[in-house]
Formats: sequence, C-alpha cells, structure tokens
Amino acid sequence: MSNSIEQAYTLAQERYAALGVDTDAALEKLATIPISLHCWQGDDVIGFEDPDRGLSGGIMATGNYPGKARTPDELRQDLDMAYSLIPGTHRLNLHAIYGDSDGAKLDRNDWQPHHFDKWIAWAKENNHGIDFNPTCFSHPMADSGFTLASLDQGVRDFWIEHCRISREIGAHIGEQLGTPCVTNVWIPDGYKDTPANRRVHRELLVQSLDEVFAAPLDPRHNLDAVEAKLFGIGSESYVVGSHEFYMGYATSRQTLLCLDAGHFHPTETIADKISSVMLYVPELLLHVSRGVRWDSDHVVTLTDELQAIMQELVRGNFLVRTHIGLDFFDASINRVAAWTIGTRNAVRALLMALLEPTEHLQKLEASGDFTSRLALLEELKGMPFGAVWDQYCQQQNVPVGYAFMDEIRTYEKQILAQRG
Repeated sequence: MSNSIEQAYTLAQERYAALGVDTDAALEKLATIPISLHCWQGDDVIGFEDPDRGLSGGIMATGNYPGKARTPDELRQDLDMAYSLIPGTHRLNLHAIYGDSDGAKLDRNDWQPHHFDKWIAWAKENNHGIDFNPTCFSHPMADSGFTLASLDQGVRDFWIEHCRISREIGAHIGEQLGTPCVTNVWIPDGYKDTPANRRVHRELLVQSLDEVFAAPLDPRHNLDAVEAKLFGIGSESYVVGSHEFYMGYATSRQTLLCLDAGHFHPTETIADKISSVMLYVPELLLHVSRGVRWDSDHVVTLTDELQAIMQELVRGNFLVRTHIGLDFFDASINRVAAWTIGTRNAVRALLMALLEPTEHLQKLEASGDFTSRLALLEELKGMPFGAVWDQYCQQQNVPVGYAFMDEIRTYEKQILAQRG
C-alpha cells in the first residue's frame, strides 16, 4: 500500500503545483500545528472529584456506551490510544475536576498545582502541551444556576477562589512543560426565563473576573481566556456571559477570547467572527465543536463550517495567534473513536486550507476579478486532497484511511470491554 500512496501523492503533488501550491511545504507546516484534545470526551464530563454527582450547568452527555474511563490512569491510557491514531503532535485540554489525587476526596477549591503533577509527567513523556479550565458546574455551589455572577457574595467568593487557583495550576503546568497553558474561564450563569434585571449580574461578573485575573502571571506559562455562550439548558432566556459581554471584556482587559462553534445561533458561523475579533484581542482560542440544532457538542465532522474556520485561520494568517481546541462529548459511541474521528477531521480541514493557493486567490480578489476567484475556489473542491492526506498519515506513522478503526476495535475488545 505504501507504493500506491506514494504514487497517488506524486500525481496530486503535480496537480497542486500547477496551481502554485507546494504540498511538501503544506505538510511541513501542518506538522507544527497542535490541536488540543479535550479530556472530557473520555468519561462524559464526570471527572474524578465526585463521580457520583450528576451533571449540571446546562451540560448533558447522552448515551451509555460501555468502557468509559473511571480513573486518571484509564483516561491517560485511552488518550494514548487516540493520539497514536492521529497524525501530528497535539495537546490536551484538562478540566479542574480531572486532577489526580491518588484517591483522596477533594472539594473544588482543595485542588492544588501538585495534584496535576502526574498529568505533567505524562505530558512530558509524550511531548504534549496542556491547557486548563476551572470547572464552574456540577457542584452544590452552582446549583442556583449562578457562580461568578451570583447575587450571593459567598457563592461568588467560592468561584473566584476556584478560578484563581485554576490560574495558578495553569501557570504551574505551563512552567513545567515549557509551553504556555491556556486557562479558559467559562461559567453557566443565566436564567431559564426572562430576567427583570440583566445589568446587575453582568456588573457582578466584571467585578469577579477582575478579582480572578488580578494577580499577574508570566505569559510564558499561562494565558487567560474567557468564553461566551448564547444559551444553555436552564439558561435559555439569558446568559450573563454573552458574546458581546466577553468581546468587551477581552478587548478591554486584553485577554484571549474563546469562540466555541456551538455557542452561537445555528445560522452563525464563528469563521466570520475571527477577522473582527483579531483586530482587538491579542490571541484567540477556538473550541471546535458541532452543534446539531443546539449546542449539542456532536463529534466534529468535515462540514463546510469546519472548513470555513480553518480557511479563515490560513487566509488571514491568524494561525500564529490562535490556539485550536476541541469541545464535544458523545456517550453513544466508542469514546476513543470519537476523539480520533473528530481530531482527524480538524487536522484534515486544516490541511485543506493549507493547500489553497491563498496568495493567488487574494490577488484575484484585490484586482476585482471575482469571476476567476469563484472559478478557482470551485476547482479546488475537486482537487486530489485525499492523496495528500494519506501521505501525511503515512509520514506520521498513523493508520491511513479507515484502517484506524481496526485498532480501535482491538482496543475495545482488549481494554474497554474489561471495564464493565
């Protein structure tokens, strides 16, 4: 099969060269771009703080596929399997409830940087960077539906402390790994029905966030991000942390802004927002997801929206200022396969964008030749992209094509099925 892949790639290389695209250069560039896999796909967002507590904060994982990770070691084992099937060297996105305390029962604000040292050791061994998130949901202090924007000072103080500790954990991770940890703050705060006072909660949220971010941290170790949402389960009518709120906050405080593909109206695409956001914030965090009718966090597939996101990053030369992460959780299918399929699609879409004759397309546009621009964009859809993708997988020593499913089925029988 190796010879046939090489032969197909040579032919594809010639086709792309005729358009002025260097496929070898595109593959070399692709190998330098990490995707941050989200740990919570591996256990349906339960974590290890209190596995018996149900989800809250508008979060729902549907399905009961057997074999989910029950311990940090099992989660790392599953991640190792997924990474082995994904071309490139990638990162991990870790939530606070996934600390490794050797079985000790810890509350949300008991977690300290050293509780993540096993994750750091694993990341060093496997050349992974790690990103981090405070977990402001699935906790008694969030049962009211409010955290940092609560009217209750005690509730606010609890979550301010949790987010402050999370930043310290992120900085510790970044310092130990030698690559900045993006620590992203998302809260579920909002009302199911129409509020009588939207203003008060947003004023409180500004005050809480300012307290969270008050201590300066070395940007070589930690980068702060804030994440918006349109609505959630139980906050259908009003979310405190809307896009407008966080766009203003990130711009005025110069934090990173997180755009989640599932956190906007179904007719919106975050691709169109990127060039605007980048005019005002230093860097961007993406949570690449796939909402179906609502923020349902389906496994990422090779949709037009996914391709548009990656095209915008390449066409706008934004890759150097963008951190790409994933955010989906499907409990109805094999969880390792979900990671693998979703991440391979994200990388595949990025490669498609890198294979565009971007400079030529932009020259046509600048000259007013919109006819040629349209014709060339349509021709690109029929180019032999698959042959270049197969070559990349072969170069990176991961399965080519559908073959990765053979390894997942073997892993399922030998490992996942034994978990009961």
